[in-house]
Amino acid sequence: MQFKDLGVLASVIMIVAMLVIPLPSWLLSFLIIVNITLGLLVLLTAMNMKEALEFSIFPSLLLLLTLFRLGLNVSTTRAILTRGEAGGVVDTFGTFVTGGNVIVGLVVFVILIIIQFIVITKGSERVSEVAARFTLDAMPGKQMSIDADLNAGMISEIDARERREKVSNEADFYGAMDGATKFVKGDAIAGIIIVIINLLVGMIIGVAQMGLTFAESAERFSRLTVGDGIVSQIPALLISTATGIVVTRAASEGNLGTDITDQLLGQPKLLYVAGATIFLLGVTTPINPLLTSLIAGALVFGAYMTNRKEEEEDPDELLEIEEEVETDEMRSPENVINLLNVDPIEFEFGYGLIPLVDAEQGGDILDRVVMIRRQLALELGLVIPVVRIVDNIQLQPNEYRIKIKGNEMARGELLLDHYLAMSPGGDDTIEGIDTIEPSFGLPAKWITEDVKEEAEIMGYTVVDPPSVVSTHLTEIIRANASELLGRQETKQLVDHIHESSPILVDELTPTPLSIGEIQKVLAGLLREKVSIRNLPIIFETLADYSKYTSDIDLLIEYCRQALARQITMQYAPQDGSALKVLTVSGNVEKLMADHIEQTEHGSYLSLAPEQSQQILESLAQEIERVALMNQTPVVLCSPAIRMYLRQITERYFPQIPILSYNELEASIEVQSVGVVDIG
Repeated sequence: MQFKDLGVLASVIMIVAMLVIPLPSWLLSFLIIVNITLGLLVLLTAMNMKEALEFSIFPSLLLLLTLFRLGLNVSTTRAILTRGEAGGVVDTFGTFVTGGNVIVGLVVFVILIIIQFIVITKGSERVSEVAARFTLDAMPGKQMSIDADLNAGMISEIDARERREKVSNEADFYGAMDGATKFVKGDAIAGIIIVIINLLVGMIIGVAQMGLTFAESAERFSRLTVGDGIVSQIPALLISTATGIVVTRAASEGNLGTDITDQLLGQPKLLYVAGATIFLLGVTTPINPLLTSLIAGALVFGAYMTNRKEEEEDPDELLEIEEEVETDEMRSPENVINLLNVDPIEFEFGYGLIPLVDAEQGGDILDRVVMIRRQLALELGLVIPVVRIVDNIQLQPNEYRIKIKGNEMARGELLLDHYLAMSPGGDDTIEGIDTIEPSFGLPAKWITEDVKEEAEIMGYTVVDPPSVVSTHLTEIIRANASELLGRQETKQLVDHIHESSPILVDELTPTPLSIGEIQKVLAGLLREKVSIRNLPIIFETLADYSKYTSDIDLLIEYCRQALARQITMQYAPQDGSALKVLTVSGNVEKLMADHIEQTEHGSYLSLAPEQSQQILESLAQEIERVALMNQTPVVLCSPAIRMYLRQITERYFPQIPILSYNELEASIEVQSVGVVDIG
């Protein structure tokens, strides 16, 4: 055990001993000076700290100092009542400090009690209570902010751990301070009671046991009582002031002295005004003009020196310092690592599109992005990551670019003072700038506001630039939703469903399926535009079938069949008419079924290239024929070949849904408008 530890333990034991063992006068005087010294040291430490956690031991130290002070009060009371004296320090404070007038001493003591008990202690107690409450209420928000910064790559795991520990320590500190202020309040009350006991009981003992007259007893014990009260209240007042400083200390870069100097005396104009006011006060009132002139002169001189100091600061030198700091920061390995972070979704725009983003100029793209994330969360069942919106001077002024995980997925161009008009037919008579609608690749025109009404009368669909870019961003995110679902996002979904269905999640993961395998299943569903919002059904299906197979593709098929009602509603016509489908002929189904190869790692289709090409050509012809009828084609086939047909067509027809018979409800009416066949 170290010497410092032994010293603290010995001090605590000594405090306990003071409560029961009489101490000699010279030792009492020494301990009283130590008490005053400790109070002054605590006050100076509190004034020079930058944040509360730098003095984290303060609540415990406050308890020990209060116990020490009460032990001294007990010892001095015992000495006063038994010996009629309590050492030189108490006697000195009782005579010299009070000027030998007991009444003055009592008044001074009462004033100290009022200052400590009513002003400082009561205020510190209230501030501590509010600070503790607000700190505890803010803890969840601070923890979420740390997790968000960690997920965004803005801080490392070590930084996050340190910040979480700091948040926890702050909550513990302010909670402890809320209780520690009660020690100060109780100490003030105890001081009042001890003074009354010393005065009344001492006078009785002096007359009854010491043979003093009433006047002599009153004089002696009044002097000792006042001296003891003052020597105990001075360090108590210092500790109370330190407590108030600690609990009212706001976050700052400097200590209390630096902050007071910089903030209170840092505005020269205000010092000039204050100096002039004090000078006029001395001139226009009977107050001594010499006194006010000295104070006014000091204020004016301070304002002059502050102005001069600001003028002497070299902007070039400050700029060089800032550049050096930036260079040092860029050289640090932490900043190089931060450059490796890739945002899930980025929206970059040229400087000409700043009004689209700037809320002060009427831009509402930020609000639209929030609505997009909400819409896609309801539609896909996926929490879309935060979209990072930044300007890029490398783009053309009116150009924008959408990136998914650092890769450019689309770009477009906007004319802010125009509207995008799309014709439902082949009418191309309206005047405008020819362009292509970025979301769906339809021919369109940029038109001015003068012809907007005319275009709407002619049946054109007219949208403003913010709606154009919002629709484009929505479609890009929807098309790439499977890439935005990683293991971390899957873990969040699993944790969410665990709150309502813990038994289901425990049965599914970590065995028989890991988070990575669940992520592959969910991503496979999203890749074919199947919403994963109904996670309970998906997890129930995986829990049932993952015991028999670990083939991800096969598990996806089982999940699709379990979501048959959802898929039916997704593709069924809104008007209640029959679902128009392209069916796959028996020849193609038999051909594909005969060429499915089974391996220990799963199954795959081993068609010859020319056979695959024939199927694709037949499908392309049928899709083109159905498209001429203004109908959206849906391909329907047997469950046995659905995923293999999707593998063939995914590269060439990614937007064409491939459904199996088991994925449609029996109640829906299906009408075949074409057959995919090969000769």
